[in-house]
This record gives sequence, C-alpha cells and structure tokens, in this order.
Amino acid sequence: MSSSTSTDAVTPEPNAFDARTIQAKWQSRWAEADPFRAGGDEDTRPRKYVLAMFPYPSGDLHMGHAENYLYSDIVARFWRHRGYNVLNPIGWDSFGLPAENAAIKRGADPREWTYANIDQQKASLKQYGVSFDWSRVLHTSDPEYYRWNQWLFQKLYDRGLAYRKQSPVNWCPNDQTVLANEQVVDGKCERCGALVVKKKLTQWYFRITDYADRLLDDLNQLEGFWPHKVLQMQRNWIGRSVGADIDFEIEGRAEKVTVFSTRPDTLHGATFMVVAPDSDLAAELVAGSSAAVRMRFQDYLETVQKATDIERQTADRPKTGVFLDRFAINPINGERLPIWAADYVLADYGHGAVMAVPAHDQRDLDFARAFDLPIRVVVDTTAPVTGAIPVIEFDEDGVPIDPTAGEDDLDSIDPAKTGVALTGEGRLINSGSLNGLSKRNAIARAIDELEAAGTGRAAKTYRLRDWLISRQRFWGTPIPMIHTQDGRMIPVPDDQLPVTLPQARDIDLTPKGSSPLGGATEWVQTVDPETGEPALRDPDTMDTFVDSSWYFLRFLSPKSESEAFSSAEADKWGPVDFYIGGVEHAILHLLYARFITKALFDMGEVEFTEPFASLINQGMVILDGAKMSKSKGNLVLFQEELEQHGADALRVGLAFAGPVEDDKDWADVSTAGAAKFLSRALRIASEVSSPVEVVWKDGDTALRRATHKLWADVPGLVEQTKFNVVVARLMELVNITRKTIDSGPGAADPAVREAAEAVAMVLDVIAPHTAEEMWSLLGREGFVGLEVWRSADSTLLVEDTVTAVVQINGKVRGTLSVSAKITADELEALARGDEKVQRALGGKEIARAVVRAPKVVSFTTA
Repeated sequence: MSSSTSTDAVTPEPNAFDARTIQAKWQSRWAEADPFRAGGDEDTRPRKYVLAMFPYPSGDLHMGHAENYLYSDIVARFWRHRGYNVLNPIGWDSFGLPAENAAIKRGADPREWTYANIDQQKASLKQYGVSFDWSRVLHTSDPEYYRWNQWLFQKLYDRGLAYRKQSPVNWCPNDQTVLANEQVVDGKCERCGALVVKKKLTQWYFRITDYADRLLDDLNQLEGFWPHKVLQMQRNWIGRSVGADIDFEIEGRAEKVTVFSTRPDTLHGATFMVVAPDSDLAAELVAGSSAAVRMRFQDYLETVQKATDIERQTADRPKTGVFLDRFAINPINGERLPIWAADYVLADYGHGAVMAVPAHDQRDLDFARAFDLPIRVVVDTTAPVTGAIPVIEFDEDGVPIDPTAGEDDLDSIDPAKTGVALTGEGRLINSGSLNGLSKRNAIARAIDELEAAGTGRAAKTYRLRDWLISRQRFWGTPIPMIHTQDGRMIPVPDDQLPVTLPQARDIDLTPKGSSPLGGATEWVQTVDPETGEPALRDPDTMDTFVDSSWYFLRFLSPKSESEAFSSAEADKWGPVDFYIGGVEHAILHLLYARFITKALFDMGEVEFTEPFASLINQGMVILDGAKMSKSKGNLVLFQEELEQHGADALRVGLAFAGPVEDDKDWADVSTAGAAKFLSRALRIASEVSSPVEVVWKDGDTALRRATHKLWADVPGLVEQTKFNVVVARLMELVNITRKTIDSGPGAADPAVREAAEAVAMVLDVIAPHTAEEMWSLLGREGFVGLEVWRSADSTLLVEDTVTAVVQINGKVRGTLSVSAKITADELEALARGDEKVQRALGGKEIARAVVRAPKVVSFTTA
C-alpha cells in the first residue's frame, strides 16, 4: 500500500510505534552527546571516510535527498558497527544561479534565501536521523571557504593551469552567462533549458586537457569500484584519438596549417580541405579572397552561428558550405586541395580544419557528393588483411576493376555511386609506398614518412576541452585577479585574500551579458599591488563546480584559517572510501574533482591521485513512472512523510523499495507498512523478560540459528549495497521471534533476547531511532549505533531448512522455508506456486527465472 494515500493508518497494537516521541527523544540525546563525531589522533581504530554528495540549498529536502542520505548513512553506520572510526560530514554547495535568480525575483540579497534554506535543510536532516559529524559543517558561500577556492585558483595559475583567452563559448541567453561544454545537454542549458548559442568572449579556463591522458588511463584503477556506466561515460567524454598532426602549405600564406587525422595513411585519398566557418583560420583565409566570396562566407557564417554544436554534428544534417577560393598543398603528393568552410567541422576539434577523404569518411563523402568534389578510393576493403595480398587492378579514378564483374558489382563498391564510405579494414591502394599494407601498418609507415619529411608527426587529440570557469553572475567566488592599466594581469596578494563579495543591495543583479560585479564601482576599483596605480578587479565569478571539486578535503580541517586543508589529515583520511550520489554527476563534478586531485598531487598537497576510492550511484525516486516535478504537481513532500509516518518508516520504506541503483516508484514505497514492521520490532524488545546477563546458548536452537544466519549474511549484503535484502532478513527474524514468543518457549527464552538485540543492532543502520529505543527497552546502556556487531557462531549455521527469498523484478516479494538440499527445479516450482508470489505477479508472465538454490529465486516479468 502506498503511503501517499490517507487510508494508511497504522493498526494499534501493544506498545504501538510512536514515531514522533521516539524521534524527539533520541535526536535530543544525540545532540547532547554528539556520538557520531569522528575520532582524532587518540582514536586507534582503522578509519573510513564516507561522504554523500552535498546538497544545494534550493528549498527543503526532497525524496532524492532522502534516498541519498539514507544510503550514505547506512554505509557510515555499518562501518562504525564493524569497529571503524568513521568520518561522515555534511555541508552545503551554496553558491549558484538559483539563489541569484531568487534574489532578483524577490529584490533581496542571495545570502538571505541561501542561508534560510540551509537552516531548513539542516533541521530536516537532523529529523531524518542521519549520523553526521555536525562539527565539520561547511558552506561554499562562506568567505572562510571560498578564500581557499581563490588560493586554489592561484596555485593553478602559478603552474600555468589557469589562463585567460578569447574563444567561442557556450552562451545561455536566458541566464546571460557562459556554460562549460559539460553544462550543455542536447544543445540546451542544463539548468534552464534555453537553447545555447555561441558567443566569442575572453574567459578564464583551467587547463584540464593537460591531464587528459591521466584522467583516461587512471579510470582503469577504478574498475570494479565505480559503476561501469560512469567509467564509460568519462572515457567517451575525454574521447582520446590517436593519429598524426599533418602540416599543409596554403597558397599565399607563409604559415602552414596543421590538421589532425586518425588516418594519415589515407592522405593520398584527400581531395579537399574543410575548415570550421567560425574559426579564426576561416576568417583569415577568406580575407584574402574576393569580395563576392567574402560576402557569401559572411552570410553562411551568420547561418552557422544560429545552430548548436549538437545540430552541426548530426549525421543526417544536409551538408552545406562555401568554397573560400583558397588552396592547400597535400604534403605527400603535392596536389592542390580546394579549401571549403563547412559547418560539420567545429572550431575546437583538433586544429579547426580537417583533410577530407570522401571515399573513406561518411561526412566527407556526403559533402563531396553535395558539391560534386572528387572521390578517390585508397583502401581496398575487399582485400583480406592477413595472408596473401590479392592482385587487383584499378582504373584512373581509383575504382577497382574486376574483369569477372558486371556493372552492378562495380556500383556496389563505388562510394561515389553508393553514397556509403568504405570504412572497414583492408589494404592500401593508389598510395605509393603504402600500397598493399594493412591499415595498422600503413598508419605507422605514413607517420614515419611524414616525420622524415618534416611535414607531420604522431599526435593525439581529445574530445575533452579545457574547463571554462568564468561566469558573468554575482553569487559565486570572485576570481582573484587584478587588471592593471598597462594590460598586465596580477594575482591578488595572498595576504589580501579572500576577495569577498560586496553587499548585493546596491547592485543590479539582473542578467545583462556582463558580470554584475563590474557595476559595483567601489568594489571593482583597486590598486596595482606592484605600482600603487589604479587597477580593476576581475569582475567574473568562478563556476560553482570549482567549489565542489575539492570540498571533500576541506572537511578534514573545515575551520582552519591557515590552510585549505591539512595534508597530514588528508594522508590519514583520504581518499574518500565511499562516495554516494546520483549518476547525473558522472561527467561534470566527478571529472573535475579527479582533475583537481591530480593537480594537488602534483603540487605535493595530497598523496593520492583519485578522490573517491568507491562510488555508489542511486536511482531516482519517481511517481507513477514519471520524474517528480514541482511544475507537474506530482511531488511527494519530505516533511509530510516525516509528519505522517516518521523518519524511520520513510527510511525503511525507501531501503526496502528496490536495489540501490534502480529508480524507485513511490507507488512501491510503503511507509505505512514499514511503520507496522517497526512497531512489531519494538513490541518484541518490550516483551523480552530475560535478564541482560542471560546465557544465550541455553535458548531455543531454531531461533538462535535464524539470529546467527542474520549475523553471517548481513555484513556481505551491506557491502554489496543490497539494503533491500537486509530489510527482508530483519523482517524474517522479527517474524520468527514473534512466533517463538507466541507459540514457542516464550519471551523469557534467552534466544528471544539474543534475537531482539540482533534486530536492534542491525536495524540501527536503517531505522536508528527505533533501534535505540529497542536497545534501551532491552536494558542496554549507551548508544546501539556505537556497538560493534557480533560474529556468527559457525556451529549454528549448519541448517536442515533455510529461508529462500523470492524476488520479482529486483524487489523482494516473498520468502519460503525450504530444505537446505532442495534442487533448483524444486525451488523454482515452489516459488511459482506460492500464493504471495502469484499475487505480486498479478497475472504477468515470467520472462526469466534465475534460481540459486536454496537461497534465492529471481523472476523477471515480460
């Protein structure tokens, strides 16, 4: 039953679950005792650093937050129970556009909106029972934090990793600010959805491309510890291509043009050159052409600038272009190649120009066919790449001649006629010294020949571009640079950091295409620290992803006024052992954090090169199959669920709803059912009548077997993030214990106490308020959240019968008590015939069954 309906009343029973009273009691005690503060140097326990991605304070917590901080808390509490000193901090990613836009709408200072929301979220997290170390709270919008953003900027600047240049940038016309490539999704602004356009501006960049190889190669270290999907997304985004830089002479131009190609072996097949119309090279080349050509080019450029990079790269987009009336010289055969400007080449790919080999590249072929340009085959894709090289004759246009073939056969392999480029493996033809070589060997030979002639060299290029960090907005970290009257750029002296933001009340924050800080006259005017002459502060602020690229290190010494973080503490705690958050951060935040960590390693600030040793991605919480949205009115409110059912019921409901990585539909989350389960667990603790010091081994054997089965299985289940199965095992033990009390040896049996204490200790990772109340009812002192879990007695794990779990589409839908020796076929038959399983299937056909006798049956429906 969904908790979102008004009929979810909890049936009263003895010692009924009173969530509000229990929560208030234990939250008060936690606040007083601060039991979850990480231990210092005096704590000799091994360490674990658990971190959930910190929230943006855009309002109260939502169900995505509830899921994220539940999972991180499960991991943190688990490792405490395993005897570790756990660091589990919290802070707020509190700079950014939403606060500024809210301030503009309300005519207020962004600080007011931001810190009011932080207070609300902080209160909600405490209500939710998350075991944070509250002594380490940070806000990225505090000067005490962003002073160290500015320190980081200057460290990168000193190493040549921060620089300023003019280039075409992604511009959001709605937010009136630039966007990094990673913030453009399907040609639109990631935040507001406006169509992104190109605009040429002078901006600050971080030279992340210097780390492209390390960022790519080091992903291999993370295999098995990060989700494969995330690793693949980063590999694709970095996009390393290996080939050659080839130097082409341009008629009438002293300087050569360098072109990158992954296929230098096909140089003999190049029949024209293409340059990006919005590149500096195109503007320079067309300047030497006739007025008519310049006019056609200008008209074409205006059209191209209205299209997004995504649109320009679409495979089925009609090919357009303008001949610039200029020619390049092929360095390998001296042929004149006409130079065209065409939108399918981007200014920031390689060097902004490509050699076009239409017979073997589909986009080049489409362009050549559209403008009737020559097409020359230089790779015979019909020839085997191993064994003897077949003898094939070709006509003067490079088309293979098969004396036994008819006209239809020739048409089938001629790109000029078929419109399909020959891109497969084969052997080189019409290529001089490369003839007969396979692709791999021909590429190596071509590079050797280019290097020997001084016209090219082996090279790599990347899809990854340098990180554009300038933002034309107010609510962010001011860039700590000074612009002098004579054109120099000088870092703000360290003893003048932080450069703090002025009060917003006297500044017009409305987006105008330039930074609001530029209009803050008193703030922007400063002096040249070297000469004392008047100078201007840089008016831009940093991308907020700079804030989050290193915040995990600031948690190690969040109140330090002398350093960004303690390198000694980083050695003790770093890297983060478990990082928890959504897959939507796979490219942006995670890639930037990896880059900054490697840069800090090179500076000698840290001794590790990857920030997060293990990554856990959770799915979304959706409603009726759709993403929750305020605008659609399909929200389930966090506070309403806390008020109606309590934090523990919400935590149990979410944990039980399905695998961590899957989306959870709120229709499948039963907080009302969870509250009933917690009430039953609490009732058991209240009924235990044996003394604390009772000898467990004298208790009921069957119940003791069930208890020790829990101890044997749960650690592995948590480490595998199978939190839903942990809940199922707890429910099983509660049910078995209830039966032992009601129809067995009774509440005084020692095994009942042992089982109740086991439930309390394991339940703590998911429902901590209830677990603490159980521990107290059982007469135990201290916090159950700090107790080290017990070990299973191996002699009690040899069972005649076991409990098999039945899952349907990844969710636990039933359990079966079966013989430990049951076969897979027998177990599957029992599961198919089980009444609860039949109800859960609801008539749906089982498409796949996975059986691991005697413990698990997993059905997938059609």
